[in-house]
Amino acid sequence: MLIYYGHPFSSYTWKALIALYEKGVEFDYRSVDPEFPDHGAELRAHWPVGQFPLLVHDGVPWFESSIIIEYLDHLVPEPRLIPADSGAALKVRFFDRIFDNHVMGQAQHVVNDAIRGPSGHVPSIVDGAKARLETVYGWLDRELAGDGWATPYGFTLADCAAAPSLFYADWVHRIDEKYENLRGYRARLLAHPSVSRCVEEARPYRAYFPLGAPDRD
Repeated sequence: MLIYYGHPFSSYTWKALIALYEKGVEFDYRSVDPEFPDHGAELRAHWPVGQFPLLVHDGVPWFESSIIIEYLDHLVPEPRLIPADSGAALKVRFFDRIFDNHVMGQAQHVVNDAIRGPSGHVPSIVDGAKARLETVYGWLDRELAGDGWATPYGFTLADCAAAPSLFYADWVHRIDEKYENLRGYRARLLAHPSVSRCVEEARPYRAYFPLGAPDRD
């Protein structure tokens, strides 16, 4: 049995969880919410840094969401989330990095500022992050023209990364109506069964969002 440590409201937990749901893998989901203190201790025994998500298989821990998904592709080859073809795989990994670093990473700067509270507020960090989000929204809107997934290779690692990134980034800095392609892509992601399952499982924790979760999605 696989053991998966994460939190239902965590974006990177979602990313690997979507892959687990896509593959229909049986696993023991151990939430690290404060309600389950033993799970956090178990997680740190495997990875002292304490970051999640973390997957344990046959006593071996795997962490970092992209690595977990790549390991799952090795363990359960179908459906593939990283194409076997090297060129296709490179494009999928490229978009994975875009969504993690240039969408979720920037949104996280704004969230972290809110967590610091008024005394730690740094307007330049927030304004800069939102400006960079606006720039990447425009780029993604051009790149995602059409009605499919992030790449031409079906639902992949890239979409596992995109779903939580765009879900939360839109809460942090609303995706403007003019970005029709990007908004359409986000809507398709949220309607996809493995993603909508994550959304619903996280719904009870929306009070955790430091900026105040909007009354939508």
